[in-house]
Amino acid sequence: MPDNNNTGEEQSPDPDREQIPLMQRVLDNPFLLLVLGIAMPTVLYIIWGIIEITQIPIAD
Repeated sequence: MPDNNNTGEEQSPDPDREQIPLMQRVLDNPFLLLVLGIAMPTVLYIIWGIIEITQIPIAD
């Protein structure tokens, strides 16, 4: 019978293993992309609208 060394302790991560880059993690997450795809245009249109409203001349 092989010894699987199941002592309940987790093994430490392999130091030679590469870390996944941040942008790859962002682009691999469909829910984050959905939120960003809805939130960014909304915020930009709100800011654009506020800028347009402030540029309307005041009536005499």
